[in-house]
Amino acid sequence: MIQMSKPFLDSFTFKNGVTLKNRLFMAPMTNFSSKDNGEVTQEELDYYRVRSGGVGTVLTAVANVTDDGKGFHGEIGAHRDDLVPSLKLLADTIKGEGAKAILQIFHAGRMAPPELLPDNQTVSASAVAPEREGAMTPRELTNDEIETIIKAFGDATRRAIEAGFDGVEIHGANTYLIQQFFSPHSNRREDKWGGSVEKRMTFPLAVIDEVNKTVKEFGNDSFIVGYRLSPEERENPGITMEDTLTFVDRLAKEDLDYLHVSVQDFHQGSMRDEADTASRVQLVHDRVGSQIPIIGVGSLHTPDDVAKAMAGGVPLIALGREIIVEPDWVQKVESGKESDIRTSLSVDDREKLTVPEPLWKAIVNTKGWFPVKEHQNA
Repeated sequence: MIQMSKPFLDSFTFKNGVTLKNRLFMAPMTNFSSKDNGEVTQEELDYYRVRSGGVGTVLTAVANVTDDGKGFHGEIGAHRDDLVPSLKLLADTIKGEGAKAILQIFHAGRMAPPELLPDNQTVSASAVAPEREGAMTPRELTNDEIETIIKAFGDATRRAIEAGFDGVEIHGANTYLIQQFFSPHSNRREDKWGGSVEKRMTFPLAVIDEVNKTVKEFGNDSFIVGYRLSPEERENPGITMEDTLTFVDRLAKEDLDYLHVSVQDFHQGSMRDEADTASRVQLVHDRVGSQIPIIGVGSLHTPDDVAKAMAGGVPLIALGREIIVEPDWVQKVESGKESDIRTSLSVDDREKLTVPEPLWKAIVNTKGWFPVKEHQNA
């Protein structure tokens, strides 16, 4: 590869004037490694440290904004003021290696494991269970509870600012609470929070507004605010691409620095219509990319993969599993050692790659997550 074929190494400047050293993000990936009280662990800090020297920006694993919004064991906490020192350790670790640090914030809603919740009861926009075996039917949130959760997103943003993060990413994707309000499957409300596609935007737009108000009060113009979305749902009724294009038209008018489109494969077509093979990421970019930067993601393993994904104009790319498997992915590209980029794992590699044990167990035990060899000589 010649330098001209590596646009992802170019710097990028947001409308707020913040410049990223390159166009690559470490994707937000749950690592199951924080303490039960939400504090980050040394294992977690070491994991981020070795992965923050190449990419321009690190999007952290998700952090819950309320006590009843926790979605995973070992999740980063952003729901109490006493967690600010822990968050600062994380921000300082990432920034100390040269990357921008963005905290992803969310509420799990009906997807929360009941055993992690104070009252063992999930909540959502409506009392509709997820379509998965054994799933609990959530309790429908009251208007006051909805307003409290919106404020909690603002409070978590304030804590991120106090901790020294460069920004927050509002997690409106992957079936969690914000998406649950936008989805006609999980939102059957008939009040101001539900109904038409425009009314189902009310909650996510209120969260964005609260986050931006908090930034204006406690932060400054250089603080980055992004929004992550999933373009479709399999369920019927469920989010369609038409819904999402209507939604991104509105999001492009909001005070956001980027939209992050969450898919398993950058090039994948519709999950609702096999005949529709157009990339969901590219469709969003073609619709609003002239108004707001788009982050693409999904199964982009090699420098060529990334360059080809960017050929359609998508300006920013997040790498997930690739950065777990090869922490020095960017550095090896920069030094012309693309052939040395690791593409598979051995069960012996955990310490060498500085992967927390809980995440390592999840990788090894999840079939198809990434090629895993039994041993180095296998």
